[in-house]
Amino acid sequence: MPNIKSQKKRSITNLKRNAAKTAEKSALKTAIKEVLVAVEAKDKEKAVAAYNTANSLLDKAVTSHLKHKNYTARQKARLAKAVNSL
Repeated sequence: MPNIKSQKKRSITNLKRNAAKTAEKSALKTAIKEVLVAVEAKDKEKAVAAYNTANSLLDKAVTSHLKHKNYTARQKARLAKAVNSL
């Protein structure tokens, strides 16, 4: 455990930041799964809506340095291909 005040503050900040990033990653994975579930159910309206949400979250993940831009591009292409197959 840190003894210095600034390091105590830093450890608390790190815990908060870690929790926020974990929540953001989880929301992103959920959004991607929702698109795939809608595609599997052959529900085009739901799939398009979920795809738009997932696209937005993927873009935000890149700007917040959560995911690499190539990962995002690959996922967007994969999801678009799935939605367009309907």
